[in-house]
Amino acid sequence: MSDTSAGDWLRERLDEPWNATMHAVVPHGFPAYARILHPGIVRSLPDRPVPTYDEYDAMPEAERQALFDRFIDEPATWAETASAFGTTLHPLAQWQRIVRTPMDGDWRTRISPDGREFSAPTEGELAPEMLTSIASHLIAHTTTPDAGFAALWEGRGGLVGHMGHGPSRAFYTFSDDPNHQAMLDRSVKNPFNNAFRKRTWQEGILSREISEGPRFRLPDRDHVLFRGAIGAFANQDWVLDVPWRDRPGEEHGFAPSAQTPSILWPDDHAWVMVSEIDHDSTIVAGSTELVAAICADERLEAFLIPENADLTWDADEVNR
Repeated sequence: MSDTSAGDWLRERLDEPWNATMHAVVPHGFPAYARILHPGIVRSLPDRPVPTYDEYDAMPEAERQALFDRFIDEPATWAETASAFGTTLHPLAQWQRIVRTPMDGDWRTRISPDGREFSAPTEGELAPEMLTSIASHLIAHTTTPDAGFAALWEGRGGLVGHMGHGPSRAFYTFSDDPNHQAMLDRSVKNPFNNAFRKRTWQEGILSREISEGPRFRLPDRDHVLFRGAIGAFANQDWVLDVPWRDRPGEEHGFAPSAQTPSILWPDDHAWVMVSEIDHDSTIVAGSTELVAAICADERLEAFLIPENADLTWDADEVNR
């Protein structure tokens, strides 16, 4: 959009970016707030615990491959994860506390006492079907379901093009031809020569006109702003219709996909949905009725949280 002033109301309700509460990214002034937890991933084996990385590395190659083929990866709710680690799920719980991460440990991947491997939720991004579930409630609690705004953080997944020496992202192609493969390797591994090449326009998912257009600016975050019908996200095939559909990825054989909005709101400002890029949960601010409906939806793992909630890493005082 050439005019991003439609988001000014939201910016005015935010705290300073270093504020410890969620209001550095979520606007003040709504009757209620729902925290929707992004699922993690649990990896298991049918008949044995998942090996540690050291155990896995010590295996012969054939054994590693045979084991890899037997892994079962499934979505993991926070409730399931807390049960596996013997911790307590509550509205302000934090993943690294749920999985009992030691001070010097990696919270992204932890093995539970029963031998399953739990991987942390994706930050700042919803599965398309999860957004559809949320949107089914959002459109029922606005007078303008056919008019609203979607803001996408500009830094994700080659969304915007740029002037530079290399592409916004690379799709690697491997070849049996050694000469062709050597050429590909040189193109990737020759930063010295690349630095002296003339800068050219590197295509992104969005057109050059949109990529070079105005940004909706929030503290520490710049977004590309789109106007459209919020109700479209309640359609299971919404990824096929949005202007930021990843068509370059499809040209390289990937299934249709599209980034989920970082911020979503309707014209009547009845609510706002925020998926902050560094958060493992999405916040919906709106009416008490909307928040109650979201928290009651069995497709979602959601909690009512208070205004001024602290969602920082050290905020979980229950699981210490």
